[in-house]
Amino acid sequence: MAEKKLKESEKEREKEEVEEVEIEEAPKEKTEGEKETGSRKATVSKESEAIMNIYTSFNNTIVHVTDMSGKTISKVTGGMITKHNRLKANPTIAMFISKRIAEEVKDLGIKSFYVRIRAKTRNPAPGPGAHSIVKSLTRDGFKILNILDTTRMPRGGPKVKGGRRGRRP
Repeated sequence: MAEKKLKESEKEREKEEVEEVEIEEAPKEKTEGEKETGSRKATVSKESEAIMNIYTSFNNTIVHVTDMSGKTISKVTGGMITKHNRLKANPTIAMFISKRIAEEVKDLGIKSFYVRIRAKTRNPAPGPGAHSIVKSLTRDGFKILNILDTTRMPRGGPKVKGGRRGRRP
């Protein structure tokens, strides 16, 4: 008699374990565009947009991709691609920067960018990497919605280095 009760109780426990397993395996419903990446959740829509800040000087190239609210998605510099100081501002290295950014951003479903190009303060033109980054992103299938120059230009401000007659050769 006691053995029958033990067998029945074991069968009941097995049924409960099976039910618990089924509950755990049931897929959780996610809201539209929610994707889990590592320890954080990144929300993206089917075709989302991002802001790409490109800082190019004649010594380095820095690309910082943020979502529309300003949270960092990816940041890649010339020093992360090459260890040669003279090559960090090279257009070829800029192409590798854009490839790495494209790999990181495609996973999140971003298809288009607002591009902000910034050169060193007072410089009339950005460094050599800016154009090649935009060009290689369009080749990778991304849509460029807007290109904006955000180079800082002083209005008067402190005296420029170089003396009264400027820098002479």
